[in-house]
Amino acid sequence: MSREISNLSSLSDVARFDPLGSFEDLFRDFRQAPLGRWMEGRQAMKMDVSENEAAYLVKADVPGMKKENIKVDIDGNKVSIVAEVSDSKEEKDGETLIRCERSCERMQRVFSLAHEVDAAHAVAKYEDGVLALTLPKKNGKEARQLKID
Repeated sequence: MSREISNLSSLSDVARFDPLGSFEDLFRDFRQAPLGRWMEGRQAMKMDVSENEAAYLVKADVPGMKKENIKVDIDGNKVSIVAEVSDSKEEKDGETLIRCERSCERMQRVFSLAHEVDAAHAVAKYEDGVLALTLPKKNGKEARQLKID
């Protein structure tokens, strides 16, 4: 055994030996799995929520979406924002699609507020990738899907 150790040029050669591959390689392989690719494509919807005496004000980042692809549902104090777009794959003569990362995107955020929302008077506006919601407070429960201006 001492003969085998003497053949190593230094202790750093032992430290470099890794029979399982690098720790980084392990996770790179995991990210390449179908579930890993699915998770990488998903984006978290970032938002700010503020409140005054009369209403909640919500600003949510929904970049790259058209207002037609955004759905806001209100049910009592529960608010759901879903934005989904699915681009069709365009094929051109003489071109081969090598990688497509823009074909389908979905963002979703569901949250509850301390007070119920007056869905009949709620307002949604979408401009420059930001969805702005004005959600008036109400006593009682009413469900409604908002039209985005």
